[in-house]
Amino acid sequence: MADCPRIVIGGVESGAGKTSVTLALVAALRRRGIKVQTYKIGPDFLDPSHLAQASGRPCYNLDGWMMGREYVERLFARTAGACDVAVIEGVMGLFDGADAATSAGSTAEIARWLQAPVLLVANAQGMARSLAALVKGYAEFESGVKIAGVIANRCGSARHAELLAESLKAADLPPLIGGISHGAFPELESRHLGLVTADHRNLPESALKRFADAVDQNLAINEVIRLAQSAPPLPAATPEPAPAKRPVRIGVAYDEAFHFYYQDLFDELETRGCEPVRFSPIEDAHLPTGLDAIYFGGGYPEVYAEALSANQGMRGEVRRFAADRPIYAECGGLMYLAERLETMDGKQYPMVGLLPASTRMHNRLKSLGYIEVTLNEDSLWGERGAVLRGHQYHYSELIGDPLIKPSWKTVYSLRWWRRNATESEGFQSGSVLASYVHLHLASKPVAIEHFIGLCKGAR
Repeated sequence: MADCPRIVIGGVESGAGKTSVTLALVAALRRRGIKVQTYKIGPDFLDPSHLAQASGRPCYNLDGWMMGREYVERLFARTAGACDVAVIEGVMGLFDGADAATSAGSTAEIARWLQAPVLLVANAQGMARSLAALVKGYAEFESGVKIAGVIANRCGSARHAELLAESLKAADLPPLIGGISHGAFPELESRHLGLVTADHRNLPESALKRFADAVDQNLAINEVIRLAQSAPPLPAATPEPAPAKRPVRIGVAYDEAFHFYYQDLFDELETRGCEPVRFSPIEDAHLPTGLDAIYFGGGYPEVYAEALSANQGMRGEVRRFAADRPIYAECGGLMYLAERLETMDGKQYPMVGLLPASTRMHNRLKSLGYIEVTLNEDSLWGERGAVLRGHQYHYSELIGDPLIKPSWKTVYSLRWWRRNATESEGFQSGSVLASYVHLHLASKPVAIEHFIGLCKGAR
């Protein structure tokens, strides 16, 4: 049995304030000496960086649509065992997810699978008794989802919070656990993809202290702990057979330009004997020695395009590496492997030049959504016919057709989940694969083993 106290912070909508509430709660709990394991529901790389900094522990994503129930339960059981309480931040509104007709991919789905009580965050600005009507709808909408309490964000005054509490009590609804006054939380820095990835510069200890102070003064922390402890023990997750140890040294581009990665992928690689080795395409003059493969994740290459372009030695080493060893690049990584990157001000910067096309930034979103990938050719992540899941979220577009060079082909058939549309993508040449799709690979051990086998074979 997995007996970890746990609480889900869900919102009535995007923008209700659940990220600030979750961050503040984690900071306040940690200040009390409580070991907190954080989780973020959905395909998000930015909120987890804030939660990891606040908790002092890696944050893990939980996504029902990409990962499936068995993997979500196994991941939670594996990572929550060493903590005192698990705090799980939701995505969008409580019932929003991959499907308009079901809870697939939603916060509600994860709360139900993990039998975790939910604290519902609502923007209470301009509301009084209407909050009770709103909460009643959420509380009764779907069986198996337990709303244990309400957090009213952006309250106008202490008296406003009292009125909200009275309205909930009179309607025999889950109680008000706290009323956060308007402006109590410090502002979080953001850019076009959402929040800026947290570090000590944009989320210093002073800011975390202000977050913690806000909930200490406005939230019944002991009641939150009690509610988390009320979660029942979970059935033990089905153990996964121990994988064979197959040592492989994988270079991972990790700096200000590239840092969109799922933590559980690194866990899975290390379990299989792999050694992820971080390097910076901005700062490092050379690749780490003895690499069997390179992984370029997503991030903000457009913000650091000048510095990436100026590091000609690194760009040259990446080109030479591609001659006989695997390189996998997704989203920002694809932009780096392309010939040029055009920023929003029209400036063009030479990149690695492996992918025979360029990319151009826009000031509006070009792609967003869940995607199912079917391999129509053997690739780095499996044999023809294999199916993987992931998502796209980017502001850039590809300029030119990589297939103009006969050595390049598309190995992905993409199916957009919310629209009846497919397209060919996943640009592959030899042992180089570049795509705009962020795949969730840790939930596909067969794909990881296939990749490791290719890395060993490349030696």
